[in-house]
Amino acid sequence: MRMRHKKWSMPELLGSGYYVEEPEALRGKWKEAFAPSQLHLELGCGKGVFTAAIAASHPEINYLAIDISPDVLGVAKRNIDKEMEAAGRRPENILLAIYDIERIDKILAPGDQVDRIYINFCNPWPKAKHHKRRLTHPRQLKLYQAFLKPGASVYFKTDDDGLYLSSRGYFLSENFELEIDEKNLHQAGLSEDVCNFTTEHELMFSRQGVPIKFLKAVFKGPCL
Repeated sequence: MRMRHKKWSMPELLGSGYYVEEPEALRGKWKEAFAPSQLHLELGCGKGVFTAAIAASHPEINYLAIDISPDVLGVAKRNIDKEMEAAGRRPENILLAIYDIERIDKILAPGDQVDRIYINFCNPWPKAKHHKRRLTHPRQLKLYQAFLKPGASVYFKTDDDGLYLSSRGYFLSENFELEIDEKNLHQAGLSEDVCNFTTEHELMFSRQGVPIKFLKAVFKGPCL
């Protein structure tokens, strides 16, 4: 369901101090926009519940969160502010940008050297003619490979069985290794942060008894 337009969203983003109005201008320069550290990327951050919690808990890591909707990103900004205030911190390790993820190569370049990508509950695009729009589709994975470090990982969560099964094959076909493959994340007993920070969709589906599927795909490096 499309979020209702929020007139306050863009003014608040522009005044936040951590919204990037022209992300294409930072292509190849994202690490210069942060203090030296790892760079983690969240694709389709939605209302920012996950973004806010993980960035507040890990000040030693830099986070770039992207979504195509200014209205939803405005909500994410408010959630980030609230979480950072509760942690007694300023949002110095996070940047927000509005962009179409299908064109992610226009704002991220090989020099950006991303250490991790988070893809949480993206649109499953169930019809075959729309599969190429999935954020885990090989067409997209090829774009991510240009700026992922060898050994970098993609953390992928979904409630959708079809998307989960297809994504397993997508990753394996594009030179990724599946280090973790769980059909029911919350019963897996994992100790990684993937279990400690949840999205609004994850909470909703878990309350409905829907198992959360999770993949940790590690990029083996460009094919020679």
